[in-house]
Amino acid sequence: MRSIVAALVSLALLWSAGGCRQPACMVKNPPLPFFGPRTSLALAPAPVPVPRPGPSAGSAAVRRAPWNEAAWIPGGAERPWQFIVVHHSATPTGSAAHFDAMHRAKGWDELGYHFVIGNGTMSGDGEVEVGSRWTKQKHGAHAKVSGHPEYNDVGIGICLVGNFNVTRPTESQMESLARLVRCLTNRYGIPRSHIFGHGQLKPTDCPGRNFDYGDLLRRL
Repeated sequence: MRSIVAALVSLALLWSAGGCRQPACMVKNPPLPFFGPRTSLALAPAPVPVPRPGPSAGSAAVRRAPWNEAAWIPGGAERPWQFIVVHHSATPTGSAAHFDAMHRAKGWDELGYHFVIGNGTMSGDGEVEVGSRWTKQKHGAHAKVSGHPEYNDVGIGICLVGNFNVTRPTESQMESLARLVRCLTNRYGIPRSHIFGHGQLKPTDCPGRNFDYGDLLRRL
């Protein structure tokens, strides 16, 4: 009995002398390499259900390659990519062909993104569409930041269809995004610290207040 009391007294003295005051000595997870807004998935509104489309004709500016990593590897010489920039379309519907037409109407030469991930409206839910900029290994036109041309010059632009100020990405979109990002980071040696949301590079809501950066990181 005396030995038990003595042990309890020793533990109390160690505690008061500045020992571990929290479980695991207050060990914390390292901070995320993202600096944009974060929103809990539990607080974000549920996505609006959308119908799955039938087969579509595609476009000369788009190579359809749903969940096919081999199609994400360009042929020929490859650009020395250093960044990945994630966007949302800020529209409830869309596809790579649709955005290509919109960008050309603005006077751009072609689709500004390298990849577009559908939400089930004008392309499949989670379908990865490969833009012509990627097949040509051409600089992007998606992240113009004053004084930092590198985000377009050697930055891969990925756009998820949807307005994530209103809804969240679908589960299929997040799965495809993580798979695509893993493929690209492994191939080009892009560190996690070089994976950005558009709004982390300039004042914009893109890729939306309901885009969960932590969710993307957990899937990588």
